Amino acid sequence: MSDGPTEHIKTFVFSSKYNTQGNPQEEKLEVFIPERLQATYSFYTWPSASVLAWFLWENRRDLIGKKVLEIGAGTALPGIVAAKCGAEVIVSESALLPKSLQHTRRCCQLNQLGSNQIKVVGLTWGLLLDNLENFKPLDIILGSDCFYDPAVFEDILVTLSYLFEINPHAKFICTYQERSSDWSIEHLLAKWKLNCQIHSTSTLGQSAGINILDLIGPHNILILEIISAN
Repeated sequence: MSDGPTEHIKTFVFSSKYNTQGNPQEEKLEVFIPERLQATYSFYTWPSASVLAWFLWENRRDLIGKKVLEIGAGTALPGIVAAKCGAEVIVSESALLPKSLQHTRRCCQLNQLGSNQIKVVGLTWGLLLDNLENFKPLDIILGSDCFYDPAVFEDILVTLSYLFEINPHAKFICTYQERSSDWSIEHLLAKWKLNCQIHSTSTLGQSAGINILDLIGPHNILILEIISAN
């Protein structure tokens, strides 16, 4: 049942001319995301989420059997793609936003993912609650456009630092939309002993004949990989 008249279902199609073994064989995945036309952050799928989802799709062989956590999931497109590609996924949204959490659950249910494939939990950045101990073991942490407001940058990295303490071999893969040349996380990465590298987006989507500009539009979106420096 629809949550209201302002909702519509958006279909995301991921495809490749090659299978996970690199052999010529077309593969395709469809993901259905309910969006609110009068959207707040968590009720709409932003370009960064599409870019991260394509990155995961093109690296889907590396997701099989992995333990994955998506933070600030919103419509959870990347987490749903990871689950469809064989990962065991937890998607999280702020515990202080129950309506957002409910919408995240709806997105997962609409894609017919069972509790053995994907779970939805409340996780608020910067609040080091006891339940963070439940997020182990983890191989990959995901985030799309989490760094949208400088006021939350450190809360995100504090949360990551703690998750890395209990999952020292995990990595955080996120998409970051550059909105201001004055915004930087470099000093915070050093403060919390985190290393960062940038993945190229230049070939993203080429295997399906997709132009990266069709995904990101006029935005400059980077794929970052952050790990513990310890």
